[in-house]
Amino acid sequence: MNLDEAARQLYTLSPGEFTAARNRLVKETGDKEIGRLRKPTVLAWAVNQVVRSHPDEVAELLTVGEEMRAAWATGDGDALAALAPRRAAAVSKVSRLALKVASGKLAPAELEQTLDAAVIDADAAAQVRSGRLAGALSYSGFVPTAVPPSSVRPSSARKKQPPAESTERAEAVAAARKRHAEWAGQLGPAVAERDEAIEAVAEAERALTEARKRASAAERRYEVVRREETKARQALDAEQAKGG
Repeated sequence: MNLDEAARQLYTLSPGEFTAARNRLVKETGDKEIGRLRKPTVLAWAVNQVVRSHPDEVAELLTVGEEMRAAWATGDGDALAALAPRRAAAVSKVSRLALKVASGKLAPAELEQTLDAAVIDADAAAQVRSGRLAGALSYSGFVPTAVPPSSVRPSSARKKQPPAESTERAEAVAAARKRHAEWAGQLGPAVAERDEAIEAVAEAERALTEARKRASAAERRYEVVRREETKARQALDAEQAKGG
């Protein structure tokens, strides 16, 4: 089994099954690269399941993303405006499917942020498309809108310059958005690390409980054997005394 086959198999499993199955495959194959595969968060697992069970809906989401990125690159505001309803519908549909898979145990905002990242960023889209997502995704930068702010074609008419206060406010919002995106980008790995640590503690506790059960059973057996040995020795002594 190669790494791709192992990943394909592991990322169909629930987060609770992932670690044990991954460790088993590492032992069976001796491939340490498999051991580096990250356990998916519940959010990532739910998105992976939707990728497999609803490929058409996910394909629509990613296709809209490709078309929006192309329109964004050329500054085609009309195309972006036309794509906006499709984007909203696709994100909403895939979000509902993922929430249903996870029985609602997801943060909708984080889920939509991940799907928006897949629309906006080609690398994020590839991660979602692979069905091997391990954590939440985020995107830092301009978000495609109906009128792309960084590439609007100038018109012959003079544009009114925004007041300084509006410019400062926009810069403050952009700075706050960037800071949020930086921390949001670390959220997925942090959640995965926490989940793995919790799972490791749970495995250790299960092993300790099992060891205590074995120790308790061994102690009971020892008491039975010791008691029976004493009785047998006493009977032997009695028989020997009769013979003497």
